Amino acid sequence: MAVWLTEDSKVIVQGMTGSEGTKHTARMLRAGTNVVGGVNARKAGQTVVSEGRDLPVFGSVAEAMAQTGADVSVAFVPPRFSKDAVIEAIDAEIPLCIVITEGIPVHDSTVAWAHAVAKGNKTRIIGPNCPGVASPGKSNAGIIPADITSPGRIGLVSKSGTLTYQMMYELRDIGFSTCIGIGGDPVIGTTHIDALEAFQADPETDAIVMIGEIGGDAEERAAAYIEANVTKPVVGYVAGFTAPEGKTMGHAGAIVSGSSGTAEAKKEALEKVGVRVGKTPSETARLMREIMSR
Repeated sequence: MAVWLTEDSKVIVQGMTGSEGTKHTARMLRAGTNVVGGVNARKAGQTVVSEGRDLPVFGSVAEAMAQTGADVSVAFVPPRFSKDAVIEAIDAEIPLCIVITEGIPVHDSTVAWAHAVAKGNKTRIIGPNCPGVASPGKSNAGIIPADITSPGRIGLVSKSGTLTYQMMYELRDIGFSTCIGIGGDPVIGTTHIDALEAFQADPETDAIVMIGEIGGDAEERAAAYIEANVTKPVVGYVAGFTAPEGKTMGHAGAIVSGSSGTAEAKKEALEKVGVRVGKTPSETARLMREIMSR
């Protein structure tokens, strides 16, 4: 079993005809993802050949869903057009919209996410500024390398794309049920808590790795959720122990202001509820390896 993305998922790519969309559509197909078409209103009616498959280009997400039965969209749309692309996916009520784009203005993300709420949260948004979702051996939607891990029984949720890849690789011999990159922007759709809830409910996920970073209070809120709701073992890592105060580190949301949002404070909150926290990604992988060997 996998979380949110399975072998039955039918994926469309918003922005499939752009350079990034073209490149990663081919990579997703090579990974076994069932990509069924793309969306570009200016190129509707055309056909794109990728990895030997003829992929139709539709004028809208709603049209693509009606013609193909698509239930997942991956958005490779430039920042200035991303708000409208996400709102279009929400209006079409596609169940899952994964927004890869980096550099979307926070105001635009806020407007789009508020629209999702107003429409009844029928579309789960993952991202923006995220690597996507991978269920090894089943489907891969986004930019996560498909050949760095194997199917298994660990669930992974991470703010960082790079650390997602590292953790998948370090635990490749044990393997993962689903790996979810939620993105590091100040305003995101799916949170650590959403992923923790899904992994807790998944009978084929035995343990969870949660990767956070400095800035905000998402990890502290996740710790409170774990204490109240999660019975499966969780190990964690918080990036940014050496980050200087007031400087953005990598992600737009990764900034420490005063005593708020420090890595040490997040580590303490997680350890207080029984989460084992590594000081490095490799140590975190070792902690999970100990749990899975029992």
